[in-house]
Amino acid sequence: MTRSLAGLTLAILGLVFASSAWADSALPAASPAPAPAAAAAVIDNETCLGCHAAPGQTKTLPSGEPIYISIDPEVFTASIHGREGLQCIGCHAGHDTFPHPAVTAQTRREYNLDRYTVCADCHADKYEASLDSVHQKALAGGNQEAAICTDCHGPHSNVDLDAEPRVAIPQTCEKCHSAIYQAYRESVHGSALTEENPDVPTCIDCHGVHDVHGPSNSPFHLFSPTICLECHADPELMAKYGLSTEIRETYVADFHGTTVLLFEKLAPDQETNKPVCIDCHGVHDILAPNDPNSRVMQENLLNTCQRCHPDATVNFPAAWLGHYAPDPIHTPLVYYVGLFYQILIPVVIGGMAFFVATDLVRTILNRRREARHG
Repeated sequence: MTRSLAGLTLAILGLVFASSAWADSALPAASPAPAPAAAAAVIDNETCLGCHAAPGQTKTLPSGEPIYISIDPEVFTASIHGREGLQCIGCHAGHDTFPHPAVTAQTRREYNLDRYTVCADCHADKYEASLDSVHQKALAGGNQEAAICTDCHGPHSNVDLDAEPRVAIPQTCEKCHSAIYQAYRESVHGSALTEENPDVPTCIDCHGVHDVHGPSNSPFHLFSPTICLECHADPELMAKYGLSTEIRETYVADFHGTTVLLFEKLAPDQETNKPVCIDCHGVHDILAPNDPNSRVMQENLLNTCQRCHPDATVNFPAAWLGHYAPDPIHTPLVYYVGLFYQILIPVVIGGMAFFVATDLVRTILNRRREARHG
């Protein structure tokens, strides 16, 4: 009985294994895993320059203007973008296939305006700062010639500005502001810059770099003294050229400066009609005080004053000592009169205060004495 039960069990197990083997053989063979898709081909700069390195290539726009599509490989390689390994398709998205997408711009300027916003992909902080600039304000007002990123920074030839001579800065601005550049070049600042003097201001030192400001988008006139003082209140810098560092003190001591600085604190958005530095010295055409054509040259000073004081006479500007404190050598009369009052006023006020104090003490003592003997 036991042997019969064991045999039956083995027979059943044999049938199970046989059925399993038959089922496995009846199933279709599993399909092999699909091969991974081939990686998309990367379009590198060498591929782009294979076509664009040929000189003299242009594409004509509907306006009849040409777009120059040739790129000098040496110029691009020497640029910041080239040295940092920036790929062409990083800026020219969608141009990794040929033929390239059709250009929809009608004019060359429209093409540049369509393309320059790509700079924000890498330079977001610079781009956002430029949105508050006088250039963007003009652009928003319909002036399509207002400067954009690529007008100042050539996208294929942009260089490290720290390695460039400072004279390149106003020369860049000259492309749009030629008349202002001519005036600046002949000024005391511009002529020194041409001689490679690194201490003088350029356009961006006064107007800013990306957030360019001027009379049309900021209270530039009101705050111009602060701009001038950045250099002219620096003792070390002014000592190199023998210039006074008492600019602020002498300006504030005058009625003009007192009023302007009050406006600056109380109403920073409110313009003032009181003169500031640029009203007397000029803006881009500032000349040295001893230059025959300078507005603050002694012989020309009356004409400068008469712009605000039409009734001023020959003696009117003689009251102005410039930005120098009176001294016993150059202005002895003013110096000694000032010294006299510096001594007289404290003595008189101090004497009066002493008299009042002693009189008060005497009064208190007398009242106490009367109280004791009363």
